[in-house]
Amino acid sequence: MVFARPPVPGRVKTRLIPLLGKRGAARLHARMLAKALRTARAAGFDPVLLFSNRQGAGDLGARMHRAFARALRDHESAILIGSDCPALAVSDLRAAARALGKGTSAVLSPAEDGGYVLIGLRRSSRRLFRGIDWGGPRVFAQTRRRLAQLGWRWKRLRTLWDVDRPEDVMRLRREKLL
Repeated sequence: MVFARPPVPGRVKTRLIPLLGKRGAARLHARMLAKALRTARAAGFDPVLLFSNRQGAGDLGARMHRAFARALRDHESAILIGSDCPALAVSDLRAAARALGKGTSAVLSPAEDGGYVLIGLRRSSRRLFRGIDWGGPRVFAQTRRRLAQLGWRWKRLRTLWDVDRPEDVMRLRREKLL
């Protein structure tokens, strides 16, 4: 599953608008979204679901829980990524799928900024996503503690970085990931 907002100028990547302008930030978002979808397809996942306008109400945790609950009705496991981590590779998605296939309840790929860029689950619980400071530097740590409270076996994957700030755009250009 790929979570992303529609690439509407002025509504996406707003912290990048001073550097790129509204249209430039929206174009970058659209390019990153396209890369996320290509990466998911190249990993061999079927189906690849895009959640943009249909995420529903509530905070990010509520929306993610609903997406997982829906996906897990039809599949043994599901992996959710965003669109703002062009460093995420096919090998990362396949590593997540392998861990889930071996019975691990959850997999997380932390982000350098304290969040995470990938979460995979074999089951879902509202408790996993409730009370998390979404968008802040403690998201990964809070989620890790929640997994421990739930008693779920989980695996940490490699740490990556996402594109949220102007310095991330400079890094993206240096590393030529798009």
